[in-house]
Amino acid sequence: MTYALQNRRARFISDGVAAASPQTLLVLLADRLVLDLGRAEAAQRAGDREKANTQLQHAQAIVAELDAALDRDAWDGAAGLASLYRYLQRELVTSNLTRDADLTARLREVVEPLADAWREAVSGVPSVSTTVPSMRSALGGTA
Repeated sequence: MTYALQNRRARFISDGVAAASPQTLLVLLADRLVLDLGRAEAAQRAGDREKANTQLQHAQAIVAELDAALDRDAWDGAAGLASLYRYLQRELVTSNLTRDADLTARLREVVEPLADAWREAVSGVPSVSTTVPSMRSALGGTA
């Protein structure tokens, strides 16, 4: 891919994220988390420590943003979701330190249904024009 094409692609993605509603950002973050975990697992299995580290650190940043954005007073299930985010953070660090591709795969299996649930929940919610800059920045990272 040429440099000019890469720049146009990056701008297109950036513009799309900038215009996204908070609900859409939530789904994008969850989907990106699944993608990061899949890439990290593949890199771990291939012995590419640097790529696996990059993907797992980006996954940790996404989980941190999801946790920070969670309104713990908004609904009864928020405490359970916060607990899940803490678990994911701990296990992402463990997976990175131990280079455990099987653990990374299990984490992806935990996150995939969560991403599906967010996608389903958001599909019925009207768009809100509130901006969430920190969540937008978490979508960055390696493509």
